[in-house]
Amino acid sequence: MKISDEHYPVNLKNISGAPRQLYVKGALLKKDSKAIAIVGSRRMTDYGKQTAWHFSKYLAGKGITIVSGLARGIDAVAHTAALAAGGRTIAVLGHGLDRIYPAEHEGLAQKISQNGALVTEFPHGTLPQGKNFLVRNRIISGLSLGVLIVEGAQRSGTLSIANWAANQNREVFAIPGRVDSPMSFLPNYLISQGAISVQRPQDILEYLRL
Repeated sequence: MKISDEHYPVNLKNISGAPRQLYVKGALLKKDSKAIAIVGSRRMTDYGKQTAWHFSKYLAGKGITIVSGLARGIDAVAHTAALAAGGRTIAVLGHGLDRIYPAEHEGLAQKISQNGALVTEFPHGTLPQGKNFLVRNRIISGLSLGVLIVEGAQRSGTLSIANWAANQNREVFAIPGRVDSPMSFLPNYLISQGAISVQRPQDILEYLRL
């Protein structure tokens, strides 16, 4: 799918540095413009897992497309909860469509492609290298109206998505956590820097007037 294609995602087309070409497995629909990204740590706590599940399932049930990165932890929970709600979800990959990383998410990826889409700017044969995931983060935020940060440690790749979102004029939402929890460092830090603190999924809908 080229950027000139009429089906190219409108949210993504409007960001600086939008991919000139996307490779897609599944379907991208016009209604996917009402999307929220839900991301966070691979090493989630039980609280983070429960929170990501609740927010994703609720929002998906309200017709919001859930965008995430198919990673272990919060990402996988967000995708799975959206599917459980009968909603749509998009996974943005840091590699070609001919391979799934991590490998244990092949089944989840197949379900996503049947109820949303797998999306990447990388051609077939591209390996899942670390630098690719940092680059793909701009697509996660670019597809979305806002990004919800559930959990993240002080050194977390999730910060990259929050930075991309801010630079793209997307709203950054964060779940406040305990000050003594390492996994709550990033959302608490982002809130201190101006991110919107949310306690309920309804807060996101009300803020964005969805």
